[in-house]
Amino acid sequence: MKTILVAGAGGFIGGHLVNALQQEHRVRAVDIKPLNEWYQRSPQAENRVLDLRLRENCIAAADGCDAVYNLAADMGGMGFIETHKAACMLSVLINTHLLMAAREKGVKRYFFASSACVYNAEKQMDPDNPGLRESDAYPAMAEDGYGWEKLFSERMCRHFMEDFGLVTRVARFHNVYGPFGTWTGGREKAPAAICRKVIEAKLGGSRTISIWGDGRQTRSFMYIDDGVKGIVDIMNSGIEEPINLGSSEMVSINRLVDIVEDIAGVRLERQYDLNAPKGVRGRNSENTLIRKTLGWEPSIPLRQGLEKTYAWILRQMTEGRA
Repeated sequence: MKTILVAGAGGFIGGHLVNALQQEHRVRAVDIKPLNEWYQRSPQAENRVLDLRLRENCIAAADGCDAVYNLAADMGGMGFIETHKAACMLSVLINTHLLMAAREKGVKRYFFASSACVYNAEKQMDPDNPGLRESDAYPAMAEDGYGWEKLFSERMCRHFMEDFGLVTRVARFHNVYGPFGTWTGGREKAPAAICRKVIEAKLGGSRTISIWGDGRQTRSFMYIDDGVKGIVDIMNSGIEEPINLGSSEMVSINRLVDIVEDIAGVRLERQYDLNAPKGVRGRNSENTLIRKTLGWEPSIPLRQGLEKTYAWILRQMTEGRA
C-alpha cells in the first residue's frame, strides 16, 4: 500500500480523486481551505490544512509519500479567471515548491493537472472547432493569466523529469463537471451555472435565463467519473508529454441550455449578455493520442452526466446549502 499526496483535495476534482485512491492506498489530503469548507472530506484520509504556496508546507506534505497528485490552484470558471489573472498566476508557486519537495523527499511519480487553457487562442476562433491536438499549444498563445501559469508549470514538470529523474505526468483538463462541484459564488463553470440558473427560474417562476455571450460558442464537458479514471490511468502510464483529458462531445452553450431545460421540464426565454466573459469561440478535445496510448477516452454522455449534476444541485438549492 502506497502513501499518496493529493494536493487540492478540498476542491471538486480532488475530493473525488481522494475517494477513488483510498480504496487501494493511504491518502494524505491537503488543501488551503478550512476543513469545513472542503467539497468532500473523507474520514479515512489524513486530512491536512496547508498553504502549499509555501515551500516548507510542501516539504511537510510530501514527506513519506510515494506519489503526488497536484490539483491545487486558485481558479474557477471564465468569469473568475478573466478577472483574477494575478491570483491564477500565483499558483505557479504551488507547482514549483511541490516539485522541489517531491525531489527532496524521494517521491517516485508526480501528476500535474493542466488545462485546455494552454492552447493557442488563434486555433480556437471557430465555433466548429475540429478538436485541439496536443501540439496545438505551440506556438504559445495561452489564456492570459491562468493558461500561461499552466503552460509554464507543464514545462517545469518536463525539466524536473529530464534533469532530476522525477517521473512526471501532465493532463490537460477540458471542463470537468459533476456533483460536489462549485455551482454558485462566481467560480462555477458553465454546466453548473446553467443548472443553477434553470433551477432558479423554475423554482422562482421566472421564464427567462441569462446566457453569457451569444450562446453559439462551443465547448466539450467531461463528467467527473471519466476525469478520475483518466487521471489515475495517465499517472500510471508511460506518457511523458502533456495529454488531453476531455470529452470529444462538443456542444454549443445554447445546446447545453437545451439539455438542462429538457431535464428540468421547462423552456425559458434567453437573454444574451454580450458584455459578459465569453472565452474562446470554439474548444474541443481531440482524443487520438489518449485512445492510442490508453485504449480509452472519456465517453460518459453529456446528457447522462448533466442529469446527475442537475439532481445534486437541485438538492443543494432546495435544502438551502451555499
